[in-house]
Amino acid sequence: MAHQPEQLDTIFQALADPTRRAVLGRLGQGPATISDLAKPFDMALPSFMKHIHFLEGSGLIQTRKEGRVRTCAIDKQRFATIDAWLTDQRALWESRTDRLEQFVLKTQKETQR
Repeated sequence: MAHQPEQLDTIFQALADPTRRAVLGRLGQGPATISDLAKPFDMALPSFMKHIHFLEGSGLIQTRKEGRVRTCAIDKQRFATIDAWLTDQRALWESRTDRLEQFVLKTQKETQR
């Protein structure tokens, strides 16, 4: 399965920050307002909004505005992109470690003769 490298780069950059990971963790429980998301963090709202914009730009969350309240929610489709990439990587490395194991076992048998 082919993945857009730029897309994955942006996603992993978003996940690299602990504040953004905490926001995603909270959104895993369901949608939340910006105010609710910002409460646990000791930073000014403009600084917090940079994290929200980054998450939105990476496609990991979506925001919608109703009146003066902006609500955020996880975009599950983007997480499917990450899951697909990780599944591909897992299959690749399991194949490589299986071949390594076969090589080691074969070498051990040959040296025991």
